[in-house]
Amino acid sequence: MALDENKLHDFLGRALVDLGGAINAVLMSIGDALGLYKALAAGPQSPAELADNTNTNERYIREWLNSQAAGGYVLYDKATGKYSLSEEQELCLANPDGPVDLPGASLLVQDFFHVRERALENFRTGKGMEWGEHHPCLFHGTERFFRAGYNANLLSSWIPALDGVEVKLRNGAKAADVGCGHGASTYFARQGIPQV
Repeated sequence: MALDENKLHDFLGRALVDLGGAINAVLMSIGDALGLYKALAAGPQSPAELADNTNTNERYIREWLNSQAAGGYVLYDKATGKYSLSEEQELCLANPDGPVDLPGASLLVQDFFHVRERALENFRTGKGMEWGEHHPCLFHGTERFFRAGYNANLLSSWIPALDGVEVKLRNGAKAADVGCGHGASTYFARQGIPQV
């Protein structure tokens, strides 16, 4: 069998990027859970400073920071030995009200590993899996990931696009948001539509 080395390297490169993404999803969830991104949003810090500010172990923080810098998730300044977030990184990693809550999305990946055994059985038997049977991290991650879209679009675009709905809501109409997960869409609507 004659292998095409270019095709082999292209395939391996793609697969390794995917594996790196899965690993970074876990590292992102660790950074979120420990408050590392939020702490970095306060300004550049050395591993010792970040560990001190987050009550974590400096060696683990150094390894995490190096991995995050290598992946482009944080910035590293060789002259100062400090790590920081760009405005764009901060918006997506440390601000749950930003355009996308990437650490929330990492919880979606986490769910796949929780349901893996069930998925194997489903592949063998043809059975399905209901939404409610997933691990709770899926529901938290979904709410966090989509919250930014609700925040950015619900009041400015989506409700106004519904003929007459905004006026009715402003005049005290009640609506039921069924199946909305953790209620982020309802929360944003309630915050932004004053009743007259």
